[in-house]
Order: sequence, then structure tokens, then C-alpha cells
Amino acid sequence: MAQEIEEYVSDEEGEVFIDSGDVLAEVPDDGDHVMDEDDEAEDGVGDLPSGDSDVKDNSLQHFTTHNGSVFAISCHPTEPLAVSGGEDDLGYIWDITDGEVIVKLTGHTDSVCSASFSSDGQMVATGGMDGRVRIWRRVGTVNFRNWEFLTELQGPDEVIWLRWHPRGTILLAGSNDSTVWLWQLPSGNTMQVFAGHSGPVQCGEFTPDGKRIVTASEDGTLMYWDPRSSTPLFKLSPEDARFDLENITSLAINASSTLAVVGGTSGSVRVVSLSKGEVVGALGGHAGGESIEAVQFVDLAGTGSSPGVVVTGGTDGKACIWDLTTMRLRATLEHQDAVTSLLTHPAPKSHLIVSASADNTLRTWDARTGALVKEHTGHHGPILSASLGLQGSVVVSGGDDSACLVFTTEIDESG
Repeated sequence: MAQEIEEYVSDEEGEVFIDSGDVLAEVPDDGDHVMDEDDEAEDGVGDLPSGDSDVKDNSLQHFTTHNGSVFAISCHPTEPLAVSGGEDDLGYIWDITDGEVIVKLTGHTDSVCSASFSSDGQMVATGGMDGRVRIWRRVGTVNFRNWEFLTELQGPDEVIWLRWHPRGTILLAGSNDSTVWLWQLPSGNTMQVFAGHSGPVQCGEFTPDGKRIVTASEDGTLMYWDPRSSTPLFKLSPEDARFDLENITSLAINASSTLAVVGGTSGSVRVVSLSKGEVVGALGGHAGGESIEAVQFVDLAGTGSSPGVVVTGGTDGKACIWDLTTMRLRATLEHQDAVTSLLTHPAPKSHLIVSASADNTLRTWDARTGALVKEHTGHHGPILSASLGLQGSVVVSGGDDSACLVFTTEIDESG
């Protein structure tokens, strides 16, 4: 087991190596596994969902197959596909250009609260409140229309979140029972179980270099892990007055894997040095007692090397943009209700961010100035999840209204 983990984290240049023994034989595409592509698909703009007549819908496409709230959505890293999970205990892989179902992801007995593609786009994972983590795999090499069920991973009591390794087929899951699980795919072997929190593990991330893991809990603790060890490298807790955030609800790590920014239910935000294991800054722009629901780093310089800029979103309806060099507020972005998700664009438009809100809208902003670039409307309920696709040119959202909508992130200048 230790050797398996070593292959992913030991190289000094951050490269990831997969043992040749983990590569399975290629599965021939015989067309019997799932639905095939509809060659007669329409042009990609479907009928608009019924609902409040005063809501303008400026989406490109919608997906309304879920029967209940959509809790999770993730876009494929390269293809025009999304995977969604919902209150109806189901997941779907679907085509964002025409709303066609590619495959229905079954097997859960409670809400699917997490769903995401692996970093290479060859696998998809769904995690549920039933504690199950189910993995599907692409079949064949011709296209991404055929998928097969691979395995079910068990261990957690109730899955809160899933994260794929940034460059390998390793999956991390945070649980309601205070544990964090690490699995190797496609074998499904458990690589590590991290115990040490005393409450639900609300958030967790691999560092972008793939070598470490950061987790944070409802109990107010943050832990920094080497995947090869079940003992944390360091732990911060509310006993340290500088770190008391009440329940921790959100976390992000900068591109150089040196800083973490965490937010909690107190409305406070802390900047943590991962090399020193200590708090190096406090950000206080949100209303007291308003939970910090989302955190994202923004690489305005495009280099990924400076302390940079971070944006925090709270239930007070604000998204605050911070300069971490000075620990000062650059701009405040406003929604009419809680900010539920924040997304940052890839280069060369890394200055663009998208916020999603319980006010039923998403908004694209220019983080350099705080200017609103575009408002995305069409949902008839709070937006619970969002993901960027096709190199950031589209944003796909999942809502409490059972719908997933697809928008262009910027104004279409040709329209």
C-alpha cells in the first residue's frame, strides 16, 4: 500500500507515475453497454422550462431529467459533457450541447451529493448520503459516448465530498463520520483512512502539486496530511484563538501549494501557511455569523507563484476579493442572497470568476476591477452547484429547481 502511494507523491517534480500493473486491458467498444449517440440530434437549444414568466432565461441549454434538487455538477475536462447528481438518488452523464442523456448512473439509495470526472476524463465518481462511492469508466477510444460501471467503494458513513487527484486515478472522500478515505483506481484498493477529526469533514483538497492533502471539519479543526501516513503533519484547532472559525465550511489552496484559505460559520476567514503550519492572516470582510460557503484562488498575474488573490463567498450575499500580499480587500461583489459556489477561469482568462447564488442567478466578474461581465439567469430556485466546461467558455449549473442550465460565461459578441 505504501508503495502505491509513493508512486503518486514522491517525485520531486510533481510528476505522477502509474504502475504498469494497474493498467487494465482495453475494453472493446461493442456498443452494448450504454446508449449510443443520436446522430439526428438537434442544434442544441431546447425548449425552455416552464416556471415564473418574469424570469429571463439566457441559457444555451437545459437538462431537466432529475426529479429533485441537483446537488452536484461537474464538467468533463475536455469534452462537452457534464455529470450531475441529485436528490432523486441518481446521477447522469449528459451532453451539454443538446441535453441528451449519455448514461444514467444508478445504484445509490439516497441523494447523490457529489459527482465528478477524473482529471484525465476517463472515469467518473458519484458519492451519496448512503455512504456509497460508485465509479464508472469510459469504454473504448472512439468517443466518450459509452461508459460502464467499474466498482463500488465502501467505507464512509455518508459522503460529503469527493476529489480526484490532480494527475492520477486516486480518489479522496470526506465523510459525515469524521473520516477521510483515499482509494486507488481502477483496483478500488483502500490506500489510506485518515482519522483525527471529531466531526463531519466538511471540505478537503489535494494540494495542486498532488503531494499533500488538506482537510477541515465541522469541529473547527484543519489537518495537513502526507498521503503515505495516517498521522497529520500538522493540525490547527479552535484552541488556538487565532484559528477559531467555529465550524469550518470551505477551503482552497493556492497554485504553488503553499497557502490554504479557510472559512467558517462565524463569517471569519483565515490564511494558513502550509509550510509553517500556522495562521499568517485573517480576512474580515463578511458579516459576523454569516457562513463562508466558497473560497477560490484567482491567478491574476497568470504565474501561480505570488501569494495572489483569493475570493470568498458567504451567506451574506457577498463575494470578497482579497489581495494576499497586503491582506486587504480589493473589491466586494454583491448577490441578493447567499453565494453558494465560486469558480475561477483557466488561463488566458484567469481574471474571470463566476459566482453562483441562492438568488437564482450566476454572475461572471472581472476580478481585476470587480466589474460585472454577465449575469446568467433562468433558474427558478437557488443554485446549489456549478462547474466550468470547455476551457471556461461555458458554466453549467445545478439548482434546487431540479434543472441544470448551460450558459456562456461571457457576452457573445457575435450575437
